[in-house]
Amino acid sequence: MDYVKAFLTGGVICALVQILMDKTKLMPGRIMVLLVCTGAALGFLGVYEPFISWAGTGASVPLLGFGNTLFKGVKESIQEQGALGLFLGGLKASAAGISSALIFGYLGALIFEPKMKD
Repeated sequence: MDYVKAFLTGGVICALVQILMDKTKLMPGRIMVLLVCTGAALGFLGVYEPFISWAGTGASVPLLGFGNTLFKGVKESIQEQGALGLFLGGLKASAAGISSALIFGYLGALIFEPKMKD
């Protein structure tokens, strides 16, 4: 049942974002920033952690979850290191995800022939 809940939750998030992309004139980059900032704001409000506990990876994998991870990292790092944690915490908490995105993106570019859209 956990897999079904995660699948449906992630699917609903992606469907809502697709509707946002189709119905507004916002560029994809701005929508991505909006999602990350929304995830961080929901983490700040204390809403996103209970949602992740209920939905599992369906809530933690999309960009909303990435924003929440950044917020949690900054919050913990500020408590440990003070103001310096503002700059270090988010990167420290999300380093594995950022690194894997870069590595797999590079491997994909090596395997396939990337080209510009016409």
